Amino acid sequence: MTSWAGRSAAEIAAAVREKRATPREVVAEHLARIERLDGRIGAFRTLRAEAALAEADAVAARADLGELPLAGVPVAVKDNLAVRGESVRVGTAATSDAPAAEDHVTVARLRAAGAVVVGLTNVPELCVFGTTEGVFGTARNPWDPARTAGGSSGGSAAAVAAGMTPIALGNDGMGSLRIPAANCGLVTIKPGYGVVPAGIGEGDWFGMSENGPLATTVEDARLMLSVLAGAGFPRGAGDGSPAVAVSVRSPLAGTAVSRPYALAVRDAARLLAGAGLLVRRADPPYPLSLGLTALRHWTAGTAVDAAGLDPRRLARRTRVHAAVGRRFLAGVRTGTAREELRGRLEPFFAEHDVLLTPALARRSPKAGPWHERGWLRNVLADTNYSPMTPPWNLTGWPAMAVPFGTLPSGAPCAVQLAGRPGSEAVLLDVAQRIEELRPWRRTAEPAYEQGELRTA
Repeated sequence: MTSWAGRSAAEIAAAVREKRATPREVVAEHLARIERLDGRIGAFRTLRAEAALAEADAVAARADLGELPLAGVPVAVKDNLAVRGESVRVGTAATSDAPAAEDHVTVARLRAAGAVVVGLTNVPELCVFGTTEGVFGTARNPWDPARTAGGSSGGSAAAVAAGMTPIALGNDGMGSLRIPAANCGLVTIKPGYGVVPAGIGEGDWFGMSENGPLATTVEDARLMLSVLAGAGFPRGAGDGSPAVAVSVRSPLAGTAVSRPYALAVRDAARLLAGAGLLVRRADPPYPLSLGLTALRHWTAGTAVDAAGLDPRRLARRTRVHAAVGRRFLAGVRTGTAREELRGRLEPFFAEHDVLLTPALARRSPKAGPWHERGWLRNVLADTNYSPMTPPWNLTGWPAMAVPFGTLPSGAPCAVQLAGRPGSEAVLLDVAQRIEELRPWRRTAEPAYEQGELRTA
């Protein structure tokens, strides 16, 4: 019997289209894996076992089954996007448990393509922080269960890394796709502004938040992005020999990149140069004020999302974050700081097609009750380990995380790719080169012993 758990979405969809597998058997196998493993991973806030099997049967009965790009593919959805019939809790007791009447547009596009939603995944409260824990559970990194999966799409990343689904839907307002992807050995892309419908919370964090895929391969990330965007990103559609700038400089003053992540970037640069790409060292002209600009937008976005919620039901760190952000709302809404940053970086990307950087500065914090800890402790922990991601939300330009090598602990290391507006196809092509030159294992098999998680 063929095992479908741990296989790519492209492989599963091809097998279902060709009737070598049924959607029900694929979904049932993934549901069984979730039941066996998620008690120790914490990826899911809610599982839709019965509904998912019924929806798998409906996919099998579709007249256009042979044309569906995600035929029978199980998908996990981040718990800040509406799934019809399920509540949207956004990681907090302050939200309603009433079921959503309609799917979010991205969920509807996945379902139209043949995907089956098996559950909604854990997030930190209001999707604010770079670790995932709270009243609904703690999401752990399947490669290193003592460590957080990252945030805020931590549950979605953990689900894919553990082979509980081949792909998952998340979003990224300050790195919330790239941070957990880098922790968990996954490929992700935060598309540029307007490529994929957003509709995340109240105003998409001033247009900085974008929906995107979490996957184990570049092929799957490309496939899922095409479904979400309603447009193709075929291989080779971008520049065949892009100019790649390489930088290990942290964009945020006062933070430093640790040796494993810096070495990963230099090694990736050597491989790309050996493959014929034009690669050279060049640091973007990040302004010294970037850290303050990021903090203002990060907190102000939370202030908007927290408005109207009962503060007594929010964790203290969230209340403080929102209170700080209310002071910055008027200035952030002008968009002036973001426009100035784009103007500063545009000449750099006129000269370079792709920027290669570390995805993170150091390994993720230990998994634990971060929601019970102080606001400043959370902010410092997040900033110190993930300073590389915010510039590309502030600019609204595309950026990816791609697994590359391992940390001394054996957990994944990763690099980041960023580009100018409209360069999603170029980034995917460069990521494909990296994947081919230095393949990464699809799911966290080193963390399993005969199907059970290793606790060491």
